[in-house]
Formats: sequence, structure tokens, C-alpha cells
Amino acid sequence: MADEAGVSLATASRVLNGSARKPAEEISEKVRAAAQKLGYFPNAQAQALARASTKLIGLVVHDIADPYFSSIARGVQKGIQANGIQLLLTSTGGEADREALAVRAFMSHRTDAIILSGSRRFSEDHELAELLESYQTNGGQVAMIGQPFPATGGIQLDNEGAASELAGELLKAGHRRFVVLAGNPDYMTAKHRADGFTGKLKRSGVPVETALYGAFSREGGYLAMGDYLDQAESQETANQICVFCVSDVMALGAIRAIRERGLRIPEDVAIAGFDDIPTLGDVTPSISTARLPLEEIGRLAGEMVVAHSNSKLVVMTGTPVLRESTER
Repeated sequence: MADEAGVSLATASRVLNGSARKPAEEISEKVRAAAQKLGYFPNAQAQALARASTKLIGLVVHDIADPYFSSIARGVQKGIQANGIQLLLTSTGGEADREALAVRAFMSHRTDAIILSGSRRFSEDHELAELLESYQTNGGQVAMIGQPFPATGGIQLDNEGAASELAGELLKAGHRRFVVLAGNPDYMTAKHRADGFTGKLKRSGVPVETALYGAFSREGGYLAMGDYLDQAESQETANQICVFCVSDVMALGAIRAIRERGLRIPEDVAIAGFDDIPTLGDVTPSISTARLPLEEIGRLAGEMVVAHSNSKLVVMTGTPVLRESTER
């Protein structure tokens, strides 16, 4: 390729590999034209070794099909796109061993940074913490979204505070009978949201009628809501309850169960979620929720790792948004 352009190998390398020592523009044009003619592409691995940078960032999420995570991924992409960085994405299903495998894979590919988004479990995740610490020690950047480890930094979500504020707004709207679809209590996000909501009700002298547990997913919301309604139907207690789901995807599953039993929202059963995922815009009636700025959270995480803000910690909270699904 250097022969085709009539230049030395060193000159061709400086043009194609982005060296700070750039030849004259006329020579650079000859090199680029020769590269295009011959179908030459720079060796990314060799560039990474030379620059100690791959221009790659790894993003680990629980479920890319979940609009919560796809919105965050879109935000991360926006946060890094101005820097010529490519995003690698993997989905783990929330399984700790797969999360560790994903981090190992990104480490082996010499990614410049790793972003992890998803609720942590209450059980200690020593392997993942040790992997990330080793990665940081060797110059890698890490940002965690949700519940960062002490040594990593990232974006901590005030799930408990936002859920408490949402409960307060529902009380102001006149609701007094509550059921909580609490998801999987092993996950910090689910438990913090359920605790924040029920804690506010308790302080206000309004007890929760029942809290139901299950998968932190759309199917989990569907099954938990169905079980409650099947029991409540025989007791004639289903009407005029307000159901808080610890995620919007759980709320969507719960809505399906409500409608299958011929009940109306909000006339018979009011419902609220948490996150304000984009999918809610397609649901009728519109769904009350605690809004998290999901794309903004992803964008900020991307900018953090690009700026090498390894230890920076930002706390973000949600904003209660009451819509038609909880009208009285």
C-alpha cells in the first residue's frame, strides 16, 4: 500500500493510524486514495497496542429487550459518539456468573471502559468486584448504573426516595387501598422501591393491604397480579385498589391480567409503575409512574468513562408523574 502511494511505510502508518505527526495534506490524500483502492483497513488490534487504546467501550445490561435498558444503551451511545468510540453490548439476564464472564470478555478485548447497568443482588458479588478492581488497577475505566460498588463510582439511583414521593402523590390523589407488586426482593432495586413506597404509606397511617413477590419482569407482574385478582374475586375486594408495581414492565404485565378478568383501569383497579419507559407512550390509559431520565443516565455514564472519572459518584432520583391510570 505504501508502494502504491509512493511513500515510506512510516509515512503511510502515520496517516492511517492517526499519528500526531501528520505529513502534508497532499501526501495524506495519496495514502488514503491508495488505501481505498487496495481495500486496506488499519489493524485495530495493532493500533490499540501502539496507542494503549482500542476505542471500544463494553456495556453490560440485564436484558436488552427491556425498554429500560435499551433506553440507557441509547444514552450511552450518545455520550461516547463524539469521541469516535464504538460500543460493545452484552445482555446477561441478571445472572451474576454471566456478568462476570461478560466483564472478563471485555477485559480480554482490551476495552477502554466497562459500564454495567442493572440491579445488584444483596448477596456479596466478590468475583465481579475483584474483576472490576483489577481492571481499574490496570487503567480501565468503570461506571456502574444502579448500585455502584464503593471502588467504582458511577450513577446511583435513589429508588427508595422516588418511590416514597410517588406514594405521597397517590395519597394526595385520594387513594387509600394499596397493593404492591414487589418483584424479586433479592434485587436491591426491587426492594428499595417497595420499601420506599410502603414506608411512606406506613408513616402516613395507611397500611399496605398486601405485597406480592415474583420475577422482576413483565411475566412476573402478570402472574402476581393474576394471583391477587383470583383470590380477591372470591372475597369481592378487588375494586378500588391502587396497585404499585416496582417497574413499568411489571405494570404492563399486571395490566394484561387486569383486563383478562374484565376489570377497568382506573375505575376498578388503579395502577402505577416505575421508570417511565418509552413503551408507556403506547398504552391506554396513560400510566402513572416515577420518571427516571433513562437516556440522560446512560449519556452521563458514557461521558464519565470517556473523561476518566473512575471514582465519580452521581446520585439521581425519579420524579412522580400521575396520569390517567390512577385518576379518581
